[in-house]
Order: sequence, then structure tokens, then C-alpha cells
Amino acid sequence: MLIAAVDVGSARARAGLYTLQGHLVARASRGFATLPSPGGQAGFAFAEIWQAVADALAEARRMAGASPAQVQALAFDATCSLVVDAPGFSPDVIAWHDHRAVAEAHEVSAIAHEVVARAGGSVSPEMQTPKLIWLRRNRPEVWAGLRGIRDLCDHLAFRATGLPARSLCAMASKWPWLPDRGGWADDLLARFDIAGFPHDEPVLAPGSLIGPLSEQGAAELGLDRECVVATGLIDAFSGALGAAPDMPALIAGTSNCVMAAGIRVTPALWGPYPGAILRDESVTEGGQSATGALLESIRRQYADAPSHDDILARIADAPEPAPGIHVLPDFKGSRTPFADPLMRGVIHGLPLDRDAAALDGLYWRAAVGIALGTRQVIAHMGLVPDRIALAGGQARAALMRQLYADAIGAEIHWQPEDAVLRGTAIAAAAPMLGGIRAARARFAREVQVTRPDPAARLRRDRDWKIFQRMQQHRAEISDMQGE
Repeated sequence: MLIAAVDVGSARARAGLYTLQGHLVARASRGFATLPSPGGQAGFAFAEIWQAVADALAEARRMAGASPAQVQALAFDATCSLVVDAPGFSPDVIAWHDHRAVAEAHEVSAIAHEVVARAGGSVSPEMQTPKLIWLRRNRPEVWAGLRGIRDLCDHLAFRATGLPARSLCAMASKWPWLPDRGGWADDLLARFDIAGFPHDEPVLAPGSLIGPLSEQGAAELGLDRECVVATGLIDAFSGALGAAPDMPALIAGTSNCVMAAGIRVTPALWGPYPGAILRDESVTEGGQSATGALLESIRRQYADAPSHDDILARIADAPEPAPGIHVLPDFKGSRTPFADPLMRGVIHGLPLDRDAAALDGLYWRAAVGIALGTRQVIAHMGLVPDRIALAGGQARAALMRQLYADAIGAEIHWQPEDAVLRGTAIAAAAPMLGGIRAARARFAREVQVTRPDPAARLRRDRDWKIFQRMQQHRAEISDMQGE
């Protein structure tokens, strides 16, 4: 028996196959395109995402030598992208990082409401409420023709099973839905005239059984109809589930998210969200947008397009580069602590050189700025952790794990196998193993611990002081410009 987990990120669909004992057997991925357009808009084609999912699953099965009948459970995680199932709307997936609804987000943020409070007092244009308002106002013909509108992880499960269901994880964290106050915030829907979309599907906790694959879903995914699908999660929440338990988790991928339990409602933090991961626990998220995307944008400037691993290996083998460059990494706005989607990044000390050595320096100093931003997020959350569980693509490199340990001043606990896929596999296995906690215990793996290097403390403390001063200067310049 094998368990399948599918993670749909910002550019790739990844599929992993696990044994019921939690061992990763095979993993494969396939890419899909981002379709940008003016005005801060970006989207995906769901058909392309779905094909990438099917291809990744097929490749993982081929690598494992597994027949369709051996895969008996499946779950999906995904970015909080919005699937608009309606005639005439293309691309039909609004990307999570799409900022077309900045004005609508500002309008929602101006009212006193629990949904706004749990968004840290400032609703992000990356959440679904402002996107719903934008769609209702700007594309009324699409709104009128909606067959469905869902978070991407939910639409993937719907396409697989034909059974409508919504993940409590996505609903609590991205939609006007309050799990501890009766569900849909009907007053907010009415206030903005957005109550008319299809939204009567059941809301299920992560790891709940949805049902078996439909005939169409089984054929498209190359699996048997006896394979059952469980409710998935938003990708960062899945990473927190799959990371080392009983400590805050940092999911460092395209963006950075710090997830922790037991935090009260606080400005510029998202949450607390009851039941978003575990039924009896509320989780809060603080984050930075487009961190990994910043590193990727620098990688693309190299003439020979090296991998991130190649860049980091070269940096690790030489003295720390470019100490005179300092980076504020908020090139896609600030989630925490400023809650400003229009904030932009700053680079100090940038030379004209664009050879590999110069780009290595810029890459590394951007990574330092990201790690310092994570330190600031953790402090804003009121946390003083002695250990942090690290997950996401950035966690694969030992140099990045050391950087986070040094910048935060805490041990980094990393389970070498992919924590995001593992979290989704835990959700898929939960109906078979007696619940999500039991599945998490079964799937846990030995951690590698990275401790702060005392020799790096002086450098990072200096970087931290400069980081804060640059933020002050940025704020002064914005005030001078009247922004």
C-alpha cells in the first residue's frame, strides 16, 4: 500500500509516494507557467496545473515501480490561489501573489470585523475576500456565471473526486469564514454584495475523508477508483504539519512563513485560526512575501543559469562575500511586521559588476536580508524560541540552515525529507491511521540540528542594526514623498 501526496506550488507540481510507515519511496515534479498581466495580475491555467499533477504522479509511480492499485490514498496541498470556474474567465486561476485587489483589501481593512482582526487588522490582497469583491465589481458577467470558486487545494480534490468539499485550513485562513463563530461571515458577505457565489459545500478538517476518485479523476491521474482522497491544506500549513512537532515552524520557500500556536490576535499577524491544522489547536502565521522568489530572480541574472545549490556551494567554499551590500527584501510588500502590500525592497551598496562573483555576493546578501526579516517576524510574534523547525526549498542547503540559526539565534531542526509533501501525506494517511495526530507520529523522521555559530554572532548583530536603520530610512523617504 502506498500513500500519495501532491504539492502544488508557485511554479511546479510535486508528487511523493510514501509507505504507510511514513517512508518516502519516490518523488517527482513537473512545471507549469505563470501567466502575468498588467496591474499586478498573475494567473495560472488549471488544465496545465492538473496535467502537471498527473505527470508528476505518473513519474513517481514509475520511479517506485508501483501499479495504480498500490496507491490507495491521496491528498493535495497548494498555494492559496483562487480557481474561478466560470465561462469566459481566463486564466482561470488567480495566483496567490496576484495584487489586483489592493483597493478592495484596503476597503475591507477599514471596517471593524473579526475577519479583519484575524488578518492582523489589514486584509492582504492575497486573501480571497478582496479577490471576491474585485471579481464581483470588475467581472459581473463572470460572477453571474460562476459554477464554483474554490481554493486551489480544494479544486484539486474536487477535480479528483467530483465531490464538493472545502478544507477548513483554507477556509479559516483565507476566506470570510470563522470556524469558532458559526462559519461564513454572512454580514461581511452582505456588506460587500458577495453572498451570491456557490459556497454551500461541507467544510472538512485536514485529514478528513472526502471520498474515492471519480471515474474521470482516476483515469486522468492514472490511479484506481478505490484510491480515496482526504482533505488537504494550504502549502505552508502542510509544511508546518510535516515539520518537527512541538516548536514554531519556518516554511522557507517562494515566501517565508512562520507558524506557531498559542498566539493572540496581533496586528500584522494572520490568525489565530482554530483547527487549521489540528482540531484542538489554533495556529498563527507571520510572514514575508516573495523571499525565495527574490533569490530566484537573482539566479536568473547569471549567464550560465546555475542551480541554487551550485550558487550556495560556491559561496560556502569562500570567505563570506559582499559585506558592504545590505538588502531589505520586501520587493513584493511586507506582511509582517508592516502589513503593507505596496512596500518595496532596498539594496544598499550595489556595484555595477555582474560577473558570477558579484552575483554571488548579491545572492548571499539577499539571503542574509531574508533571514534578518525572519528574525523580525519571530520577534513581532512575541516568540523567543530556542529551536525552530525549518521546512521548504531553502532548507535543503546546509549553508541556509546555518544562516537562519545564526540570524535567529536558535537551533534549526530539519527533517531531511520534504516536510510539505510529508504534511500532505500525513493528511492523506489520517483516515487510515486513526486521525491526523496518529499519522503525524507515524510519519515523523529523525531531525538534523544546526546550532548558532558563536563566531558569526558579531557579523549578524551588525547586519541586524544596519537592517533596522535601513528600515527607518525607508520610512523617512516614504514620508518625504507623501506616501
